[in-house]
Amino acid sequence: MTSPLSCSASDLIPLLSSGANATAAAEFICGRFETISGKFTDASYAIDNTYLLFSAYLVFAMQLGFAMLCAGSVRAKNTMNIMLTNVIDAAAGGLFYYLFGFAFAYGSPSNGFIGTHFFAMSGFPKPSFDYPYFLYQWTFAIAAAGITSGSIAERTQFVAYLIYSSFLTGLVYPIVSHWFWSSDGWASPARAENLLFQSGVIDFAGSGVVHMVGGIAGLWGALIEGPRIGRFENRGKPVTLRGHSATLVVLGTFLLWFGWYGFNPGSFAIINKSYGTSPGSSFYGQWSAVGRTAVTTTLAGCTAALTTLFGKRLIDGYWNVTDVCNGLLGGFAAITGGCSVVDPWAAVICGFVAAWVLMGFNKLADKVRYDDPLEAAQLHGGCGAWGIIFTGLFADKTYVSEIFGGDPNRPYGLFMGGGWRLLAAHVVQIVVITGWVSVTMGTLFFVLHKLELLRIPSEDEIAGMDPTSHGGLAYMYTEEEIKNGIMVREVGRENEHV
Repeated sequence: MTSPLSCSASDLIPLLSSGANATAAAEFICGRFETISGKFTDASYAIDNTYLLFSAYLVFAMQLGFAMLCAGSVRAKNTMNIMLTNVIDAAAGGLFYYLFGFAFAYGSPSNGFIGTHFFAMSGFPKPSFDYPYFLYQWTFAIAAAGITSGSIAERTQFVAYLIYSSFLTGLVYPIVSHWFWSSDGWASPARAENLLFQSGVIDFAGSGVVHMVGGIAGLWGALIEGPRIGRFENRGKPVTLRGHSATLVVLGTFLLWFGWYGFNPGSFAIINKSYGTSPGSSFYGQWSAVGRTAVTTTLAGCTAALTTLFGKRLIDGYWNVTDVCNGLLGGFAAITGGCSVVDPWAAVICGFVAAWVLMGFNKLADKVRYDDPLEAAQLHGGCGAWGIIFTGLFADKTYVSEIFGGDPNRPYGLFMGGGWRLLAAHVVQIVVITGWVSVTMGTLFFVLHKLELLRIPSEDEIAGMDPTSHGGLAYMYTEEEIKNGIMVREVGRENEHV
């Protein structure tokens, strides 16, 4: 926000003639200055809110990316189901975030655990919270829910989607975002006092708040449900159940890449802020930090994609576009937490390690017979956790001071000479997010399982959820095409359900 222009009639009167109209002239000039200052203030609000609103549109476009990615990653007989769940994530999430979620997340003044104001957006707008801010935060909430849907795809009752999505966006996610993003949150870096380890947690755009929450929720859902039929042989050997469209996977990946430029740079919320000592004295400001954040985001994703490309080639002996797309997204998930406070060279390290984290967790998942059709828990949970550790290691002192202000000597990255405090705070974040989501979402999925509301019957799973639950297939197949193997076909020694 720009600083208001100031003018005092008492300061101007000595500069004017000592005539009878000197006082009136001074008051008139100052009145004009106050009008101009008001216009600048209005323009600043308009610029910042327009920037945030545009960022919200970009993040919302990620829902289309999630839908395309999910659709391409499942078999054709489950396409309508997974597409509908993405629509419901946005619709149910919108209503419950409006009623409760935003208040639990940002209802200030409040305590360190949960917000207590702005239920159903009462009291809007305020200088600190205008409508674009609500819209932007809603898009983050539904992104977390969309992550979870990928882990439990192809075997979950639709009513379970409705219940978990509402619960996640209305309660579980908002409380986590309050802890780390609200100025009242117990671990927030924006607290006025009593910062966790004198630094708070720097999870700028949500490697933990969004990605770990969604990933761990999906982990518990998939564990409680168990693997899809045919995913593992009797002796535990993994069987590939390929998604039906690499085209949709690539389309979804590029849409998510595009939306990430609203997700990470947009998390500044305001852009019209100078880092110079006086207005107009420097070309360097928050707009520069926004650009740097877009660059670090890009480099982390690109590095992770290329690392996955060659890594999978060395491990499996082939070039796989789906693996590369997931590697790219893993790099994005990892850099999200520290995107604003690290240099571009550090983002390359982030992406490189994220690719190996994802490949390692995928190998582990096969070993323990864990089935996640979109690798969501490994990608968002695993790479998100690495991103939190990465920020504690590589956060730059100057960037931390510019963005978060306060004590100029506040802790920053361990490898950058900032000591261990920021890293310690981030370890705490990983532990509390894992615990909170495990207790809440794990319990919810377990209760749904006991009530027989979680997993669909085996005969419906084999036939496909589209014909059994949604009135027909997503694509127009003839009986002859189905007989010739559109639904199930034998390829080599693997059963690939299309």
